[in-house]
Formats: sequence, structure tokens, C-alpha cells
Amino acid sequence: MVTVITGIGRVKNFVVIDASPLIGLAIVGGLSWLPKLFDTVYVSKIVKSEVLPGRFAQGEDAIAHAFESGWLKLWQEPINPLLEIDLDAGETDCINIAMQYADQVLLVMDERAGRSVAKEKGLKVIGTAAIIGIAKQQGLIGSAREVFECLHQSSFRIAATVIKQVLNRVGE
Repeated sequence: MVTVITGIGRVKNFVVIDASPLIGLAIVGGLSWLPKLFDTVYVSKIVKSEVLPGRFAQGEDAIAHAFESGWLKLWQEPINPLLEIDLDAGETDCINIAMQYADQVLLVMDERAGRSVAKEKGLKVIGTAAIIGIAKQQGLIGSAREVFECLHQSSFRIAATVIKQVLNRVGE
């Protein structure tokens, strides 16, 4: 297992991921990076229902394969509603799981409001762009810029300032 160093310190092996990063990584073939970077990756039941609706959405086959492979796992423990927040149900679940294990978990979430709430609660949070940067740093991809260009050819969006920060960090 690779020890990953990011701007937030050593990345924990226990990851909770929201729908948007799963979809974004599936679009660029990046789901295969996750088990190389982290020991365990969990999604809540709500997040799973958001990414596997059975409508053959973009990335759905890759996400289904990740579950079938066994490294992407469904969160089975009860989720204590530690925080009542005005966010999407999947984001809320992810944050509540992370709050139960705050010192042991890395939260992967893209939505600005959810990330803001998570950071206010002292959680470690990164997004799709950071995962792309880490994949580049770990030699899993040749070019982060090419991955971002692939995302832009889809309907998936990441702020230009975020992309620029990642590209600067990885030397592209």
C-alpha cells in the first residue's frame, strides 16, 4: 500500500467517498487508482443509490465493477445523525460517517457546501481534483492535465482555479 502525502498530511487508509468523486473518477478511468492509494473505500447506501440507478449513466459500469471487485464497500454500520444539515442526503451521510470516526477517516467530496461543513467540523476532506493530483504524484498517471481535459469533455466540472492549483502542485 502506498503512503500518500498531501497538503493535509498523511492520508488515512479509511476513506468515505461521495457520489460526485466516484462519477468523476469513473469517467476518466480513475476508480482503479483508489485501491492503490487507500486500504478501504466506503460509500453509504444513499450514495450507492445515487451512482447505481440502473439507468446506464456515465461511469455506472465502472462503479458497479468496483463494488463487484470488493474494494469499494457499502457502509454497513448504522449512521448516527450527528449533524442535521441542509445538504444532499448522500453528502450528509458521508459527513455523519466521517464525524463518527473523525481521526481515522478521509472524506472525498466535491460539493463546495459539503466540503465547507466538513472542514468546519474538523474533518479531513479532499475532492476529485486532489485524487487526480495524488495519482500523478504516485505515478499512476502520466499527465494530470490530460485527465482534467478528459473530464471537461464530459459534463463533469471542476473549477479552473482548483485545476490550476493541482497542476502547479504536480509540476504541470
